[in-house]
Amino acid sequence: MASAEITVPEQSTAYEFPTDWGLTYNYENDAARVRNHMVTATGLAKGADRMEDFGKNLKKEMIDFVSYYRRFPQVAGKPSFSTLYTSINVLAGHYTSYGYKYPLPEKRRKRLYQEYAEIEKSLKRSR
Repeated sequence: MASAEITVPEQSTAYEFPTDWGLTYNYENDAARVRNHMVTATGLAKGADRMEDFGKNLKKEMIDFVSYYRRFPQVAGKPSFSTLYTSINVLAGHYTSYGYKYPLPEKRRKRLYQEYAEIEKSLKRSR
């Protein structure tokens, strides 16, 4: 894991509901989009508007992403993919266990934000 300390943003109910759900079938674009949607989801506080819709859309997007890209060895071997896959499992597991209306606990949010930072770095390096 990265040794740099990650600042965990406060949870908030204020966010803009995305209109760009789904895959473009361009790995870099899709990985960045899924990551951005996950960052938003990780920061949502209890009572955020359309939180359940957001979670359901995100879970479908995450499943579609993994189902599509894990079939390609040149993508599945990238550090950005393996870290994103791990993050997806954490967030999808949270939704499965607690539902879409319950915000993520602090410890899980911190770990996810660290992974999001790693994914962003890897994507910038096309890795």
